[in-house]
Amino acid sequence: MQRYTFSQEKKLSLLKIYTFMKNLLPFCLCAAMSLPMHAQNFSDYFENKTLRTDYIFTGDSQKQEVYLDELSSLPQWAGRRHHLNELPLAGNGNITMRDKASGEIIYRTSFSSLFQEWLGEEEATRIKKGFENSFLLPFPKQEAIVTLSLMNAHQEVCASITHEIRPNDILIHQRGIERITPHRYIHQSGNIEDCIDVAILAEGYTEAEMDLFYQDAEATCEALFAHAPFDKLKTRFNIVAVASPSTDSGVSVPLKNEWKSTAVSSHFSTFYSDRYLTTSRVKSIHNWLAGIPYEHIIILANTDTYGGGGIYNSYTLTTAHHPMFRPVVVHEFGHSFGGLADEYFYSDEPSPLYPYHLEPWEQNITTLVDFESKWKDMVPTGTPTPTPVKTNIDEIFTAVGVYEGAGYTSKGIYRPVTECRMKINEAPAFCPVCQRALERLIIFYTEK
Repeated sequence: MQRYTFSQEKKLSLLKIYTFMKNLLPFCLCAAMSLPMHAQNFSDYFENKTLRTDYIFTGDSQKQEVYLDELSSLPQWAGRRHHLNELPLAGNGNITMRDKASGEIIYRTSFSSLFQEWLGEEEATRIKKGFENSFLLPFPKQEAIVTLSLMNAHQEVCASITHEIRPNDILIHQRGIERITPHRYIHQSGNIEDCIDVAILAEGYTEAEMDLFYQDAEATCEALFAHAPFDKLKTRFNIVAVASPSTDSGVSVPLKNEWKSTAVSSHFSTFYSDRYLTTSRVKSIHNWLAGIPYEHIIILANTDTYGGGGIYNSYTLTTAHHPMFRPVVVHEFGHSFGGLADEYFYSDEPSPLYPYHLEPWEQNITTLVDFESKWKDMVPTGTPTPTPVKTNIDEIFTAVGVYEGAGYTSKGIYRPVTECRMKINEAPAFCPVCQRALERLIIFYTEK
């Protein structure tokens, strides 16, 4: 047998290779098993404060850009303290924060925006516009790198920005220390670390109408907790009513040439759709809430005109005095909190928001491209696709199948049941698929 001998230099070289491979092994095993190296401790990277990042989304249907507007510091962090580097839903955009020194991802979140909705409008083909957007991130202890990306309808990055966060930057605006908006808790289950904190904001209520606002906020709370799965998970929520006063009573109705001076400048006729009630003054929303712990936002408009809107991880805005207020506010919260899609439809034309060759990220609609990731496990064996609509009252709201028509088009996109809270106001509840999606999200936010 031949015997090999090595020089001292060669031995040192082999030792270095051995040490490198030994250190690399845990990373290889974790990658193979898709497991994290270690559980991420919130206190390792973050202060118990909030970093509010304000951006301007600009452009038209052909080109979009993102600009940083302002950074603010808020006194407490009300968001999750676990699953920090995970996304529960993809959204139409996402934010990633990395520790600058190590490059490790230390926080992620996702969202949708009014700007991205507008890009599908005819107006976006002939004019450039800018939209405010504000997001809440945990405040880093050390220098960090934040990347915000916008996705188009084809789930491709269409615009992004990367910028540094220096925690000791003197130009980070300190907010929420003084002049905090009057507020009261209408449902409080625990501390902000353990619960999901929802703020209900007044829009179009004068100082003299704040008792009415608090009554409307109570009605909102009752409506929400009358629905599964919020009813059985009620102890995981805190809800605070924030009395932001308006100079004028009511909200703006451009169709009637009525323009009011209100807390967040909301108005009907968003994108020239009469009942679409939104606001583009997102910084105003967050300024009213500064100093109050919050994660999700419901804005109540003091009007009896039908309308509203809900944008994932942005806000719900709806009218408080229309007879259909209760089902509508719950529907819109399904959008803003749960990232659920509209299941109704009004055209045979393909929806520009949901290309047929891609699976939507919303959990309650499907193009069947990746039905395994949706509710296929809930569909009884032998159920046809498309599933014939049910007419029996016992099955209309609960019989899970693959019903064609959702996401604004009657062709090629499917919903879970015949009728659901995300389809019609008359539905008494969220369907079983929407309930599961909401419950999973609540658990993600509140359990380690």
